[in-house]
Amino acid sequence: MAFVFALWVSCVTEVSVAIAEFGFAPYTPITQPMDSAIRTRELRKVYTSAPPMGAGRPAGPPGRPQKGKEPKPQIVALNGIDLDVTAGEIFGLLGPNGAGKSTTVGILTTRVRPTGGTAWIAGHDVWRDQTAAKRLIGVVAQRPNLDFSLTAREILLYHGAYFGLGSRERQQRANELLERFKLSDRGDQLVRGFSGGMMQRMSIARAMMHDPQVLFLDEPSVGLDPQTRLLLWEIIREYNQKGRTILLTTHNMEEADALCQRLAIIDHGRIIASGTPRELKASIPGGYVLRLRFNQQSEPLQQRLSALPGVTEVRSSGDSAIDVYASRGGALIPEIVSAAAASSAELVDVHISEPSLENLFLHHTGRSLRE
Repeated sequence: MAFVFALWVSCVTEVSVAIAEFGFAPYTPITQPMDSAIRTRELRKVYTSAPPMGAGRPAGPPGRPQKGKEPKPQIVALNGIDLDVTAGEIFGLLGPNGAGKSTTVGILTTRVRPTGGTAWIAGHDVWRDQTAAKRLIGVVAQRPNLDFSLTAREILLYHGAYFGLGSRERQQRANELLERFKLSDRGDQLVRGFSGGMMQRMSIARAMMHDPQVLFLDEPSVGLDPQTRLLLWEIIREYNQKGRTILLTTHNMEEADALCQRLAIIDHGRIIASGTPRELKASIPGGYVLRLRFNQQSEPLQQRLSALPGVTEVRSSGDSAIDVYASRGGALIPEIVSAAAASSAELVDVHISEPSLENLFLHHTGRSLRE
């Protein structure tokens, strides 16, 4: 024993000397403030093969293959994402398909390994401390992934058991969720016979079964009828009022505006704007957007439009289309017609929209969120 102890002391001494001499330090887990439910820094993801189901179809530019190696297709899905989501808030990622929303959720829920950067869930490094992170989260994927060989009630009970809930608590929690999601009458039926909307409700109920601190909802209302969508929004607000953090992805401006306390607009793997819905809409130059189409456009026409009272910005958006940002909407049309006539042009179509998240996306990218 004396020899073993002496050997151990010798090893410790040598390691200590090495640390002092070379500047090495023992690994210390990096943690973040506990009031930060979700945090990412310089998060990157480059796919060299097709993205997994539910990770979307990234729209980023291809990367460069390394010299001397067989070139592989490289798709940049995320290009340096920084997020800070405070505990107890509903945070939204708003963007078109392929913007990087699902990939971000995939990394935060340990399903997609990042190429670079770091992500934390309530102070736990997602990829260094996966077990601790997983205990804190609930996930609803973009597509239902229920076990069709089980009934709705069995799915909830097994999920609760997986997270260590006792038998009585599991039964009570399953009954409450089936009732809240209006599935009590189908609780003992196989989910393979459920409609798409019922499967989506079932997926969300399962994610809530262990009462996670952070709930991820990836496009939760896609394919839902208006009545079910409103029910879902009500349940999300109720869950948030319990102090839970919710991150949802969506390309539905109405949903983001109605639910999210803060949101980030993402496109081509980058965040182009973030803040509260009110702040983001207020940042649009002039507020109103008039999408105009003429039989022809010219530099003199754009100059005349820019000089109109209340106009803050004029942008060409095609061979015959011009976007006008202004503090007025319909009241500006007669002056626009006069400016067109003075430039030997004719106004053939006009679309006016009030301040909205759609307009914000249009302002930053030059295209509609739905394009």
